[in-house]
Amino acid sequence: MRQFITIGTNAFMELVRQPVFLLLMTASSVFEIFLATPYYFAFGDEPKLVKNSTLAVMLLAGLLGAVLSASASVAREIRAGTVLAVLAKPVGRAQFLLAKYAGLTVALTVLTYVNLIAALLASRMAFDAYGSSDLFAVGVFALSLVLAYGLGGLSNFFLRRPVVSDAVFSLLLMVTVAFVVINFFNKEIQPQPFATGVDWRLIPAAILVLFALWILAGLALACSTRFDMIPTLAICSALFLLGIMSDYLFGRPAEKGSWWASVLYTITPNWQLFWLADVLDADKTAYHCGAGGNAFT
Repeated sequence: MRQFITIGTNAFMELVRQPVFLLLMTASSVFEIFLATPYYFAFGDEPKLVKNSTLAVMLLAGLLGAVLSASASVAREIRAGTVLAVLAKPVGRAQFLLAKYAGLTVALTVLTYVNLIAALLASRMAFDAYGSSDLFAVGVFALSLVLAYGLGGLSNFFLRRPVVSDAVFSLLLMVTVAFVVINFFNKEIQPQPFATGVDWRLIPAAILVLFALWILAGLALACSTRFDMIPTLAICSALFLLGIMSDYLFGRPAEKGSWWASVLYTITPNWQLFWLADVLDADKTAYHCGAGGNAFT
């Protein structure tokens, strides 16, 4: 168990020290905030459009994060030969891969948490054609990013700590503080009840997205043991697109009694089961997606 925890912790720290991980975390969260800033003129559906878009960004950022992290954690170590040094010790292959997977899932959880905070802020900032942009929230969130990067740079200068990992952990703290500060004020910087306008239903939606990312992380890790980053990204993207269309490709033939469609429909992940955007839009309280992809309350 000690070897498992050590390998998993080292895998997580190795991933958060990757500059691409910090860049992906920052870019995805900033883009989610940006989605709630401009005018859309969507005939009253602007909040719906913002929420759907933030969940989509969260999913796509997690997909890229899973592939990039898996390639950095396993494929690069296989090419460098460091895996052989680890497996030469009393560590089995299964234990090694499971520990790597645990570190990868924790890193994806950190990425999804930051994106969730940005999505909750975006749901609070979204406005219709009669509203206006929440420049106060944009400014506070931008300031939190600057402070997070500044803290990472200061820790590196004075304490000689890795700047990227410290910036990631500082970003976790600062976006949380920014979320709390923003939700105590409205866009006119006047006090208001905490979290007025925040759609908390995005939390269970984000949790389901995280579960989907954990599945993709397992596939990416398995592919990384044999392929480099680009083939791994292609395989994961293909499975993602196939899972989105599984209701149409396999579900309908399975309802008609096709045995091959039933087998493929069973083994293909149905990503629609992890997508709650339709429920949020329709103010529904329960969701079910069967072979036909129908939702009901």
